[in-house]
Amino acid sequence: MKIECGICPHHCKLSEGQTGRCRARMNKDGKIICKNYGELTSIALDPIEKKPLYRFYPGSRVLSIGSYGCNMRCLFCQNSDISMSDGNDIYTEKVMPEEIVKKAVELITLGNIGIAYTYNEPLVGFEYVLDCAKLAKEKGLENVVVTNGYICSEPMKELLPYIGAMNIDLKAFNDNFYRKMGGDLETVKNSIMLASKQCHLEVTTLIIPNENDSEEEMEKLSGWLSSLNPEIPLHISRFFPRYRMTDTSATPVNKIYRLVEIARKNLRYVYPGNC
Repeated sequence: MKIECGICPHHCKLSEGQTGRCRARMNKDGKIICKNYGELTSIALDPIEKKPLYRFYPGSRVLSIGSYGCNMRCLFCQNSDISMSDGNDIYTEKVMPEEIVKKAVELITLGNIGIAYTYNEPLVGFEYVLDCAKLAKEKGLENVVVTNGYICSEPMKELLPYIGAMNIDLKAFNDNFYRKMGGDLETVKNSIMLASKQCHLEVTTLIIPNENDSEEEMEKLSGWLSSLNPEIPLHISRFFPRYRMTDTSATPVNKIYRLVEIARKNLRYVYPGNC
C-alpha cells in the first residue's frame, strides 16, 4: 500500500521501504518517517550574518547543523554533496535533539543564541527540526531556519510558533525557472507570506546570468515583498559556477549592484552578497 507524504507539494506516494524525491523521507512500516532524523553531516558555530541574517541579533553566533537531502534539484546547488545525497555515500553522526540542545546551551558563553537548521534543506527532516525547536525554545534559545520554502502550509504553520527567524530562498520571480529546479513559485511565496506574519524574516535571491537577472523581474520581486512588508531584508547574491552549472559565468558585480539599486526603490534593507 502506498502512503502519501504531506511535507512538500511533491506529495510523494511511497511503497513500503521506498524513499521520496528528497531522499530523506520514506515509507517504513506503513508510515512516512524522517529517514535522516538526527543524522548530521555538518555542525559549526557560525556568525548569524552567514545565514544570512543581518537584522536578527547582529554580531551573535548560532550553532548551525545540517543533514542530507533536498526536495528541489537546483542545478547551481552550493552544497550538492549533502543536498543530493541519500545518506549512503556520506558520513553522518547521530545526534538526538536533547544532545544538540545541550550543546547549544553550553555554547552560550561563546555568543551562541540558539540553533540554525541549514546547509541542506532542513525541512525535509521536518520532525527532527520540530523536536529540536521545541526543546530549544524551552531552554530560551532561538531557532533559525534557512530554507527553500518549498513546504506545504500545514507543516509550516505547525513549525512557525517555535521559530525566531527564517531566511527563505526566493530563487526567482518566474515559475518557469522554479519548474526547471523542481519546485514552484506560488508555494515559496506562500511560505514567505506565512513566515512574515510570525517570525523575523529575511529573503535571499541568487542572481544567475540569463536566468533570473532581468531588471523587470527584480522590480516585480521586490515590489511583491514590499507589499508584505517593506522592511523585509533582501539579500541579492552573486552566482559562482557550481554543481551542474560550471559552464555559466559568475554574475558580473555591476549587475548585482544595479539590481540592489532597483530593489531599494521598494525595500528599506537590501544587501549585495558575495561581491
